[in-house]
Amino acid sequence: MSTILIVNGTLVNEGQIFESDIFIKDGLIERVGKDLSHIEADKIIDASGQHVIPGLIDDQVHFREPGLTHKAEIYTESRAAVAGGITSFMEMPNTVPNALTQELLQDKYDIASQRSLANYSFFMGASNDNLEEVLKTDPRNVCGVKVFMGSSTGNMLVDKTATLEGIFNNSPTLIATHCESEEIILANTAKARAKYGEDVPIARHPYIRSAEACFQSSSFAIDLAKKAGARLHILHISTAKEIALFDNTIALKDKKITAEACVHHLWFEEGDYAEKGNLIKWNPAVKKASDRDAILQGVLNNNIDVIATDHAPHTLEEKQNSYFKAPSGGPLVQHSLVVLLDMYHQGKISIEKIVEKTSHAVATLFEIDKRGYLKEGYHADIAIVDLNKPWEVTPQNVLAKCGWSPFEGHEFKSSVTNTIVSGNLVYSNGVLIEGTNGVRLKFDR
Repeated sequence: MSTILIVNGTLVNEGQIFESDIFIKDGLIERVGKDLSHIEADKIIDASGQHVIPGLIDDQVHFREPGLTHKAEIYTESRAAVAGGITSFMEMPNTVPNALTQELLQDKYDIASQRSLANYSFFMGASNDNLEEVLKTDPRNVCGVKVFMGSSTGNMLVDKTATLEGIFNNSPTLIATHCESEEIILANTAKARAKYGEDVPIARHPYIRSAEACFQSSSFAIDLAKKAGARLHILHISTAKEIALFDNTIALKDKKITAEACVHHLWFEEGDYAEKGNLIKWNPAVKKASDRDAILQGVLNNNIDVIATDHAPHTLEEKQNSYFKAPSGGPLVQHSLVVLLDMYHQGKISIEKIVEKTSHAVATLFEIDKRGYLKEGYHADIAIVDLNKPWEVTPQNVLAKCGWSPFEGHEFKSSVTNTIVSGNLVYSNGVLIEGTNGVRLKFDR
């Protein structure tokens, strides 16, 4: 494994911005300090005028392998991730077959060990009838258990109260939930069909998958968690109303109930459906501008603990279907960091807060072993960004296998120039450097 010396960088770490060098050896950050240029290294990166940050840890992606590889693969999406400064990801179980047994879960780890450029972990999936398998999950080697409390792929809607109570009372690890009330969604769907037939406008999506559907389901999950004393993490908060469900008076390391925001809910609002259509159809739905703004405030106030992507690509052909036939989800890993940096340029969020919510807090929340910080002795997962290097998103520079992005035509103000994964330089100035793979995340539990 080669040594790397980063010189003349502006580091962002633990709320501080300072000039420093970093020396990397054997996959670890060996030295952080000024004037390390005397140290010999196999590779020297001059980060003059650039910011050096911990690599992002994305706690929610759908990389579609196995079974849905016409949309995406672990290989292709991990390439897009590292080009976007994401050095580690946690992937969801609604692949085909669903990851509902320990053997099927291990199959995904085996694929990633051979094909992922980024570090990786995979959630164990829960269904109405696999509690015994869920309870076999090793909390030291698996990021968490995923529970869909809203409709999803295959046999993954968990709506039996007894099953939910069994999971919340006995899960050996963190429980991550997708919270939308299926009952409310079905009722809203029936109303929309009665009015529009099959030709429902995409602008009705946030009213079919409504704010009330989200709030009711999140409230129910929190009640279950409190009764059981469970460790609950609610994914992709999409409404203003949900923010008050989460406590910001407790230190993150002591929280039992935490929340995630996603970049698309921080960027888009319902007025964007007119231009973007199904390209911004997600579950939960992008809702009002007031919801978007409240979610950002929840991030800034620490009601919401982490920022992720929910990267969930589909082919452009699939997205061009009518409302009910067009699947929800879209590609985001390549652009999430530069989205947040555009928000920094707009004065909405500081760089220190971006680093906290995309790296530090994710590592703390999931108890990840020695990642998420620029610290001596920690794994060298690093992104280097140029805040003043604009570029435009085009189909030609989209790296996700689906080949499109909801940000096409947008000029971002900042660029990711280099990404280091577990001590290996995997992306540099627009070029992917293959030949080394990421490693499996470990957890201090």
